[in-house]
Formats: sequence, structure tokens, C-alpha cells
Amino acid sequence: MTTANPSLEWLLENLVDSTPGAHHALVLSRDGLKLCHSHRLSTDKADHLAAIAAGMQALSQGASAEFGDGTGGVRQSMIEFHGGLLFIVEAGQGAHLALLAAEDADVGLIGHNMNLLVEQLAEFLIAPPRRPFHNTRA
Repeated sequence: MTTANPSLEWLLENLVDSTPGAHHALVLSRDGLKLCHSHRLSTDKADHLAAIAAGMQALSQGASAEFGDGTGGVRQSMIEFHGGLLFIVEAGQGAHLALLAAEDADVGLIGHNMNLLVEQLAEFLIAPPRRPFHNTRA
């Protein structure tokens, strides 16, 4: 996936437009690289949101590994802050979908719409590692 994928940008716009209370959406790599974002989100804000979302997912994965079933898997994260909500879901291998919404938005509907998008497009929402894995023997 490249950072300028018009098909994904259109789908993100559709997600935001069809989800009451949604303001912005973006797809990011596990390490915080912004892959694409909805047009109302400036490039600088999208970069900042990608870094925040990657950090939140990393913390969530750590909590899951320590206190969950040991796999470290995270289905979704939701942060409620004064003035809004941030949702983050896994969206394929190494990719996440993040969405910012109004604080009074329907969290069930947002989660549902995000998961529908991920299910439909999982094969397109893959962010392979930027460095190839090298198996070195000691």
C-alpha cells in the first residue's frame, strides 16, 4: 500500500460521511506511518494522529499480552476524551484503522461500521514491514 491510495481515501470518506458523529479517519501502519486519511484531516494532523494511534495500540497490545490470554491480540481500542472519541481497530496484517468522532457519537454504530469496512477490505489494508525480516542464527 502506498501513502496515496485514492481508492482507500474514497472509502475512508464514505465511512466518515455515512457514520453520524464521525469527523476523520485514517489508515496507519503498526509503527505509526500514515498510509492514507480522509480529506478534512490536514497532513500534519494525520501524521500526529497516526503516531498517537500507533502508541495506543502498542500499549493495548502490551496490556493484552500481560493480562489477556497471552497472545497480545487487540481487537479494538477506544479512548474517550473531553470533546471526542478515538477508535482504533486492526485492519489487516500490520495496519490499523483509526477514526475520530464527536463525544456524543453512537459508539456501537461506529465500531460496527469500522469493522464492516475492515472485513470488506482486509486484503487491501495490509502494511508490510518496511524492513525485510532476516533470520540470523547465533
